[in-house]
Amino acid sequence: MKIEIRLFATFREGREKKQILEITEDINIIGILKILNINKEEVAILLLNGMEGGFDRKIKDGDILSIFPPVGGG
Repeated sequence: MKIEIRLFATFREGREKKQILEITEDINIIGILKILNINKEEVAILLLNGMEGGFDRKIKDGDILSIFPPVGGG
């Protein structure tokens, strides 16, 4: 199955901002974060197909996962 990953802010450093992952196994969001080498503690906002929710949600073919770190500003 193919899923689209969209990374924002500091998560783009050393990675593509938008990428397609091909996954051959049943996997949840935690598994995707492990593939991307991102600790869940570093994630501030996580959207699966535009909807916020938990890390244990299963990924399906065609899903879009958007991952945001904490962002500061002034």
